[in-house]
Formats: sequence, structure tokens, C-alpha cells
Amino acid sequence: MDQDLGDFLRSRRARIQPEDVGLPAGGRRRVPGLRREELAQLAGVSVDYYVRLEQGRSPNVSDAVLDAIARALRLDETESAHLRNLVRPARTARRTQRTQQVRPGVLRMLEMMDDVPAFVLGRRMDILAWNPLADAVTGFSALDRPNAARHTFLHPDARELYPEWSAVAAETVAYLHLDAGRHPDDPQLAALVGELSMKSEQFRRLWPRQDVKDKTHGRKLIRHPIVGDLEFRYETFAVPGDESQLLVAYTVAAGSPSEERLRLLASWQASEPPADVRPPSREPRSR
Repeated sequence: MDQDLGDFLRSRRARIQPEDVGLPAGGRRRVPGLRREELAQLAGVSVDYYVRLEQGRSPNVSDAVLDAIARALRLDETESAHLRNLVRPARTARRTQRTQQVRPGVLRMLEMMDDVPAFVLGRRMDILAWNPLADAVTGFSALDRPNAARHTFLHPDARELYPEWSAVAAETVAYLHLDAGRHPDDPQLAALVGELSMKSEQFRRLWPRQDVKDKTHGRKLIRHPIVGDLEFRYETFAVPGDESQLLVAYTVAAGSPSEERLRLLASWQASEPPADVRPPSREPRSR
């Protein structure tokens, strides 16, 4: 985790030019962005103190110092929370691998959302459950190990399904980084990152950027093989009692072509054999 903290702070320093914060640019620079001593000056701490923090050797950092460093680095709310998670990693007991469980009430709620594609996203972006319309849109039931990150980077049809694949890929990596900060020393997440790094050049390029982004709401464009382009807005809701699970719902604008195409897809899906909110023969497993 100390390595993650140092990598994150260095990546944020590299984004800021001295002239952007009222400092002289100076002569030739070996690295982009702010030097350590410049950031320490902006945050009002000693250079030695900041160096020890970046190296993970300052475990008792005050909130005031972290706030000052966050302001100096121009971190947003999500990045500031990520910094705190890296400095003060949560102490969680290591557990044996086990299936992430979705409560029956949440599964029933998915069933009742019959005109809205919806699914439950768990730790490490595992897709834990979905309703039939979400399956018709994304094809979750055809995945051997339903996981949004693995699907984005390794599935052969992902670039066709997501016309704005580059944006989807960047958001996926940023959310995985956020999950890593919230749950340090997770061997299953480390295994997933290792798998994606070995098999995807694009993932290897994006992961070192240290971007973090929460999955709250946004836009998702899907090019469906039957009905064509579907432009969704998505909203996410934390499942009460289990902060590691998110209920994700896709909506379309009223009167839009996407609404008409989604209705057509729903009619097509209704003519197919009934589907459960999760495939009974492929219950998503914890990785």
C-alpha cells in the first residue's frame, strides 16, 4: 500500500505545472509537474515531512495536513477520500474466498424493475445479479465469470458493444483503483489486476495513471446487435447494509429513439423463455 500511496501522490504532482499555482517554472526539469519541495511549500509542510509521507513513513498524518496536501494537489472529493484511504488503510481481516451474496429483497426489487435494465455490482466490479432486461441489453448471462472490468478489457465483443470504449475503459480502471484504496491487500483484486495486466495492453497503459473515480451516475452508450444504439443515463444506489454492493439502473430519455428501441428490445426479450434475475446454473462467484 505504501507503493500505491507514493504512486498516487507522484501522479497527482505530475498533473500540475508550477506556473499553474504561481510558482516560477525554473530551468530544465527531469520530471513533469511539481517537485516535492514545491508541493511541500504549497502545503505548508517541510520537505522532509512530505518526502516521508510519499514514501509511506508518516503513519500519523493529521487531517489538517492531508487537507493542505489535497488542496495543493487540487484533488476533488473522490481523490481526497482515496488519499485518506491510502494513508490510513482499513484494517480488515483476510477471509477465505466466498460468494458475495445479494439479499432476496434486492433480487425481488430487480424482478419488479421490469422496464428498467438494472443489476447489482459488487466488489472488484463483479456483476452479482441482474434483471432480464439488463441481460437483454448487455448479455451478462453469457459470461462465464460476470465481471465488468474483465468484460471491458478481455471480451472480444466489448469494443463493438461500447462505441465509446476508451471512456468506458478509463472509468473502469479508475473505479478499480478506488476499490483498491477502500480494500487494501485484497488478494482477489490483486489477482484480477494481474490477469488484466497480462492480457490487455490497454489496461497496462491505464493502470499506472492512478486515476480514481466513483461510480455514481453518468452516460453509457451501448450498440446493441439487434436494436442498434441505446443511449442510457445510469444511476447507482448503495445497498443498505452492504456498502460494497451497488444497484445500477439504466434509464432512457422520454420520447427518445433509445426509448423506442428499448421498448422493442423488451418486447423481444418477453417473447424469449423466462429468465431469472441471475442465471441459476452460473451463480456469480467471488474471485
